Amino acid sequence: QVQLVESGGGLVQAGDSLRLSCAGSGLTFLGARAWFRQAPGKERDIVAAINWNGGSFYYADSVKGRFTISRDNAKNTVYLQMNSLKPEDTAVYYCAATRRDWGTTATMPGGYAYWGQGTQVTVSS
Repeated sequence: QVQLVESGGGLVQAGDSLRLSCAGSGLTFLGARAWFRQAPGKERDIVAAINWNGGSFYYADSVKGRFTISRDNAKNTVYLQMNSLKPEDTAVYYCAATRRDWGTTATMPGGYAYWGQGTQVTVSS
């Protein structure tokens, strides 16, 4: 049974940094991994995605240059380093995993079969 557990969220001030972690268990495959976020009343949007070996990346325009996604396959863990946080980054952040590697669905929620429970990130101005 695949389980993803996020950690590292919290309440910070604008300009601060946070590092989210997503620890996976039961992952017997190496596929794409991603971070999505969802603010109240809004859809779940892609933040960043990474292919199986860390050689390909995707970042939403709103986080380019501020966020960095990485993965440690030996630990089945994916990270999201978030710098220069802004109030508009406030959301619940979800990690996701798929058996598939990179493809056209890598940035879509429907492209991922496995999800964590989410971790709240709140950025005050």
